[in-house]
Amino acid sequence: MESCESLGIEPILNEKDRPAPRCPHGPTLLFEKVCEGGSKGRRFYACSACRDRKDCNFFQWEDEKVSEARQLAREEENKAKLPAFTHKQYCARLKKFVDLPLQEKKFCAECQLLLLPGEQAAHSSHRLTEVTSAQLRRPSVLLRPLENKKSNAQYLFADRSAHFLLQTLVQLGFKKVLCVGTPRLHELIKLRNLEKKDTPMQSLLLDIDFRFAQFYSQGEFCHYNMFNHHFFGGEVSRLILQSFLSESDGDKVVMVADPPFGGLVKPLAHSFSLISQAWKTQQSSDGGVTEMPMIWIFPYFFEPRIVECLPSFRMLDYQVDYDNHPLYKHGKTGRKQSPVRLFTNICPRDLVLPKEEGYRFCSVCERYVWSLNKHCPKCNVCPSKDGREWKHCSVCEKCVKPSWKHCGACGRCCLPDHSCGSSAGQGCFNCGSLKHKRKVCPHKDTQRTSKNWTKTKTGNKIGPVLKAKAKRKSGAARRAKKAAALSS
Repeated sequence: MESCESLGIEPILNEKDRPAPRCPHGPTLLFEKVCEGGSKGRRFYACSACRDRKDCNFFQWEDEKVSEARQLAREEENKAKLPAFTHKQYCARLKKFVDLPLQEKKFCAECQLLLLPGEQAAHSSHRLTEVTSAQLRRPSVLLRPLENKKSNAQYLFADRSAHFLLQTLVQLGFKKVLCVGTPRLHELIKLRNLEKKDTPMQSLLLDIDFRFAQFYSQGEFCHYNMFNHHFFGGEVSRLILQSFLSESDGDKVVMVADPPFGGLVKPLAHSFSLISQAWKTQQSSDGGVTEMPMIWIFPYFFEPRIVECLPSFRMLDYQVDYDNHPLYKHGKTGRKQSPVRLFTNICPRDLVLPKEEGYRFCSVCERYVWSLNKHCPKCNVCPSKDGREWKHCSVCEKCVKPSWKHCGACGRCCLPDHSCGSSAGQGCFNCGSLKHKRKVCPHKDTQRTSKNWTKTKTGNKIGPVLKAKAKRKSGAARRAKKAAALSS
């Protein structure tokens, strides 16, 4: 097979010719290198949850033959990385722990484990703390947050955002909330039920962090990998989810997901679609609703990818804050505006954003928008994505960021200090068009002919987009040289 210049890597989904090999995070994903000219590179399997080899070093070529000894070694490694106890055992331990007097309720900060009296001596050199009943109800505060942003980052909702989400779900009439990677929302729902101020809500937490099994029953928590839709509890967990998705007695279900921001959109969208399909099988055929109501929390700059995978989703202006993220929060240590937004298939006008926080209703767009997101009569939308007031460019015929200016050489709006010709990546690597990306190229299954490529002095190949930019740049350089000669 000929080597290729890799332009990126894409996951390959829906191929079930043979089962994927497994790593400690469940079935791996099949990936493919994207090469120059649209040709396909050699496929390989890698971890679904970890994009950094330091976190999970699994790698296998798709056509590679694995020896029996190597397969056995993998299975032993996967077993070695399983939690110390099963979920059923954790539940039995919790019952014993709750009945202990306060002075005997100890939590090991190093091992992140609730300790029974007979286990405390083995952890005597570790930092042990007493656990109150209030802390047992708020495990996200007790546990040390995982901080790998590419796989299992736990950036926990600030109280402002968590309460807004809960209040919104209550107002929309949902009685069941599937919390995918949202432990703080799950806690808030359970606390609300304890207060018994309103009609109780049911909540099921799906999370890759098995430590939550220490605090919740099997009907409240499932150890789950959202990147490959894998339940570590097997068929038992699948049946728990299936039962939860049933809307008997009119109990409406909604899913709220908060994936790690470094996660790949395509596998996530695939998993959420599978959950929606499982929900649909539980509904009566005459319901008329084709998708499960969902809210996906992600940075605004992923909007094109999310909408490409889930066309029914729309981005809202609400800015989500986190307690333990250095940037994605308001205040002195964060940004003026958080870049994290809500993506949902629920009708945008039904999600009322708080007026006291600076949101207003646009009657033309029929949705709530940020105060600085002014409606543009030419574009006929409230265009801002990042929380700033955008401006309309009559040449580009669209609204752009306020810091951008139109560049005649590049033929588009960009930052004033940009380097002309350096934005070739804006076009399609496959056919050279500036109007779309390679992912949606109508010719992406056909390879470009060699005449479309030009070799540089260093021997590298460049396509039509780079070639056009380079030509403009060299022309500008010649004109500047000529002008300097005339002035001298």
